Amino acid sequence: MTDSSVRAEQLDLVARLKSAYPELPDAPTPDLLDHARFAAYMKPVHDVGGEPDAPMKYENKEYEHWEHMTYVICEVLAWRGVWLSEERRRIGNVDVGRAVYLGLPYYGRWLLAVARVLLEKQYLSSAELSERLTEVKKRYEGGLNGALPEAHPKFEGDGSQVKRNTHHVHAVGKGDPQVFAGRAGPPKFGVGDAVVVHDFPALFYTRTPEYVQGATGEIAAVAYESPAPEDETWDRTDATPEWFYVVRFNPSQLWHGYTGTTSDTLQTELPERWLRATA
Repeated sequence: MTDSSVRAEQLDLVARLKSAYPELPDAPTPDLLDHARFAAYMKPVHDVGGEPDAPMKYENKEYEHWEHMTYVICEVLAWRGVWLSEERRRIGNVDVGRAVYLGLPYYGRWLLAVARVLLEKQYLSSAELSERLTEVKKRYEGGLNGALPEAHPKFEGDGSQVKRNTHHVHAVGKGDPQVFAGRAGPPKFGVGDAVVVHDFPALFYTRTPEYVQGATGEIAAVAYESPAPEDETWDRTDATPEWFYVVRFNPSQLWHGYTGTTSDTLQTELPERWLRATA
């Protein structure tokens, strides 16, 4: 955007992007926002299971080069102990908001997450990122013309000086979640036990789908010990590990109007804090 007319054109486009209820004004006063709409705004945007949507045509489309490279970058950041997978999911899936989550390509959100984590953990500054983006943009002003972009690193960093999360240090040579084995105490539930999923408020991040909250299921397997996703996503690897379980549900209990057979089942993995025994 180089002049006022271009900025005005872009702002017109922004004005068309809506992610709020049309019956409410932007930034509504508290008396206009009821509890149901507040809960809808607070729902983690990646928890889309069961939401109504139009059918999508399956296409066996190959990943583009930049998508492969984005995946590699994210994996390297994890291997180097810069972030945890739960951090990446939160930063790239939830913190972006519903409009960006639904509007950008999958690996586009991953790539934004890379920039966010490098800034937030002070591996680079905002000025460095902006200058580098401007430099790369100028390098390809004429387009790629069928070629692949090339990396032009300015220097090779000293890996010994990289600040790593404690989880990475603990897991080296052991693996995840094996590193937490034996630290959660005895499991509270066993295979075959009937359990109810708590209906906790899920602010900011959770891996427990909304469609199972409040539902009754059965323990299908006692899986492993690990910090809960709600803690791991903030790099709280000092949190006490707990048991994870594979819980089996009847889909007819989860989705109103379910038309499948009565023998259908759905299984999902849940941490112990989200489960309680049936009365």
